[in-house]
Amino acid sequence: MDKTDVVWMMVSTLLVWLMCMPGLALFYGGLARGRHVLSVMSQVLAACALAIILWFLYGYSLAFTAGFGGLGGLSRLGLAGLYQPGATVTLPLLGSIPELLFSLFQATFAAITCGLITGSIAERARFGAVLCFIGLWFTLGYLPIAHMVWANDGWLHLRGALDFAGGTVVHISAGAAGLVAARYLGPRRGYGRQAMPPHNLPLNLLGAALLWVGWFGFNGGSALAANEQAVLALVNTLLAAISGVLAWALAERLLKGKASLLGAISGSIAGLVGITPAAGLVAPAAAPLIGALTAWAALFGVSHLKRRLRIDDAFDVFGIHGVGGIVGALLTGVFYSGSLGGPGPVGWGALSWQVWLQAEAVLVSLLWAGLTAALSIWAADHLIGLRANSEQESQGLDQADHGETAYPA
Repeated sequence: MDKTDVVWMMVSTLLVWLMCMPGLALFYGGLARGRHVLSVMSQVLAACALAIILWFLYGYSLAFTAGFGGLGGLSRLGLAGLYQPGATVTLPLLGSIPELLFSLFQATFAAITCGLITGSIAERARFGAVLCFIGLWFTLGYLPIAHMVWANDGWLHLRGALDFAGGTVVHISAGAAGLVAARYLGPRRGYGRQAMPPHNLPLNLLGAALLWVGWFGFNGGSALAANEQAVLALVNTLLAAISGVLAWALAERLLKGKASLLGAISGSIAGLVGITPAAGLVAPAAAPLIGALTAWAALFGVSHLKRRLRIDDAFDVFGIHGVGGIVGALLTGVFYSGSLGGPGPVGWGALSWQVWLQAEAVLVSLLWAGLTAALSIWAADHLIGLRANSEQESQGLDQADHGETAYPA
């Protein structure tokens, strides 16, 4: 055990949890309309909490223990074997850190993935049914994708697909699941006929800032040690994020005549999404390009693509995380090449092969996350009833679901 690595991973775990609570809750709360703020925040909090408890019950075992290419085994149910009491407490090691700490770190990844999905179906989904949907999708969708991409015997991992910190496992899977859920649920009341602007952009900016800070633990911690790769991940994370801000603002200025705060915030998140699978695998010179290209792709996703799909993805989870994750995963294959300054093999043939492997991982993640989301949302709807009625939606889900309001008269 290396105490420096242990401290860094403990700090990284706390930073990723900061992304969930309060980061994502404030970020989504600022995007919501005033009468739905507490509903949105409650769904984020409860989804993250549910993911954490399911992770420790069976999620870690199914995601990271030896099994077959698509799912792990049952040897770590309830974290069995990760704590061995005796005269002195013994924690089995994974590299230079306790495996129990690795499990805790990965639990926060599962939590934020589930929390992200709630943004697609915000302002019209009932609280209990959302939790039912999240619990089912976590089991059927997230765990197999995490195993395929990250486990030592995972199918995509053995194929050679690269995902340093969760471009496919977290962002593409959340985006695909959110898109399918939003399509099943239908649009919000008045969608397309009335404006639905964010009620509090300063709150949204605060949430984005916390997400940005937490992302340093998200990406840097994925090195699993306080080493050179962690430093590289931190540098690339910052460069991609600021490039995303500037790229989105520039595009808005050219296309609309004005650069908005909401656009700059969205650009920062898109840049962070794009660099996530590449953070510890590409040279710093590649990070600004990845951030800018991902931001422009996400801008297309939340504008033109969203209109073409005609799906009310309330907080643009697919447009930013899904599209951004796809672009980031593919660009990881490009800039990993030794010909472009990465640590991979030199040569255009190797580059083309790696991009093909990245495309495979993207397609598998999209299809598996989407199919399991369709099954999970259908089951949740038939078990509990997913959609709030018109009266509840007009009143606001803060009152309808929780009997409270953020802005009392």
